[in-house]
Amino acid sequence: MLKVGRGAAAPPFLVMDVIAAANARQAALPAGAPHVIRMEVGQPGTGAPAGAVAAAVAALRSGDPLGYTEAFGLRSLRERIVAHYRDWYGVTLPVERVAVTVGASGAFPLAFLAAFDPGDRVALAAPFYPPYVNILTALGMRPVILEAGPETRFQPSVAMLERLDPPPDGLIVASPCNPAGTMLHPDELAAIAAWCDRTGVRLISDEIYHGLHYDSALATAAACSPHAVVVNSFSKYFSMTGWRIGWMVLPEDLVRPVECLAQNMFISAPHIAQVTAEAAFDCHAELQENVARYRRSRAHLLAALPAAGFDRLSPAEGAFYLFADIAERSNDSVAFCARMLAEAGVAATPGVDFDRARGSRFVRFSYCGPEPDMVEAARRLAGWR
Repeated sequence: MLKVGRGAAAPPFLVMDVIAAANARQAALPAGAPHVIRMEVGQPGTGAPAGAVAAAVAALRSGDPLGYTEAFGLRSLRERIVAHYRDWYGVTLPVERVAVTVGASGAFPLAFLAAFDPGDRVALAAPFYPPYVNILTALGMRPVILEAGPETRFQPSVAMLERLDPPPDGLIVASPCNPAGTMLHPDELAAIAAWCDRTGVRLISDEIYHGLHYDSALATAAACSPHAVVVNSFSKYFSMTGWRIGWMVLPEDLVRPVECLAQNMFISAPHIAQVTAEAAFDCHAELQENVARYRRSRAHLLAALPAAGFDRLSPAEGAFYLFADIAERSNDSVAFCARMLAEAGVAATPGVDFDRARGSRFVRFSYCGPEPDMVEAARRLAGWR
């Protein structure tokens, strides 16, 4: 028998299985039947903003071969990212510390490989975005899970970190986070960053949902520590999931290591996606309309879901997720979601994808789909038990 590498044992990202089940359910419906409402996937119901699409069309028609760029991306795009940090956060960054990546998903292995070695311990709070753990595991690193709950809004705290002995080599935070939709408030993020710097722990901050926040203030780890790695993307606020374009803000000591890794692993992010992303920075008016739609769907679901039996919800501070505790209705979230899809025609993601110890009693609802669908989902769930 031929050898199979240990990395091949990385667990699946179960939401992809839910997507497949929802697709199959939709395909099997007779003509005229109510459609499946998609609340399982974190993909905006809108596409790239119109101005960004127009820039892509112009680039394709220009005759430019749109070949490889530098590994860290077009300098003009990196300069727009620098301007974005100045405008949104009041942070001044040198363009040399900005790396354009193949989505946030392409940024994580670069960050992990540059910052850690096989066997290193990297802490993160549960519930978490599953690929964090799956990528770490595939690379031979050891996730250290911190069980967070409602008392810390499902976010890590300095108190949790201080209980780790020895301290981990790294820490991943996400604000707003997937799946709970909660945020680290500015003072909390600053305290965690200070603890990491003081303790010699590399902080990696996933800020992919920045721009999708409602009542809580936004903070970036780039303002808190020169040693943090910040990961962001054009997928969520900028509504460009399929373009596969993201970025990192790197500490000085990781710039060249990440650049060498990127040259070898990816060469560069797609040129056409970089052109489109640069133009997206001029489309905030349209993008804010998207945020307003999410805000309305969020308000409707926060009012309607408790009456439908989902009355223990995470604080919906950001992103477009609600994490519902269903323990009073089921202790098997996989079966619960399968039944909800079959009987109510609503697809949601079981919590076991995000918390392997406690996720059997949680379900994640995504509300980034069309507004009428979110209203209809609440109506269907109100009549389903």
